[in-house]
Amino acid sequence: QLVESGGGLVQPGGSLRLSCTASGFILDYSAIGWFRQAPGKEREGVACISSNYVTTYYTDSLKGRFTISRDKAKNTVYLQMKRLKPEDTAVYSCATNLSEHYCSGYRGDYAYWGQGTQVTVSS
Repeated sequence: QLVESGGGLVQPGGSLRLSCTASGFILDYSAIGWFRQAPGKEREGVACISSNYVTTYYTDSLKGRFTISRDKAKNTVYLQMKRLKPEDTAVYSCATNLSEHYCSGYRGDYAYWGQGTQVTVSS
């Protein structure tokens, strides 16, 4: 089971760090992806990190503002978000297909999902 945390309400220009932890299995051996779904829009891939720390970003508008990382000692994957904009408002979810190295920005490639955490960027 994947569990996200760290969402909330933040003003434009602010920062948040989302966390994805796991219960029942070791996160360290799996590639983990972050996705987001804004109201009325399809779920889109944000970023992915492999078991050996290779990172991939799937949305050009997020490059330089969002950073994915992992801490194996804490069994946690993070999504650091900076200079947030109102259009970043969405439910953010982490996911895995239990593959060590396979990363994808397509939601259909992931079998296991967390419940999501709401991020709202508003003044």
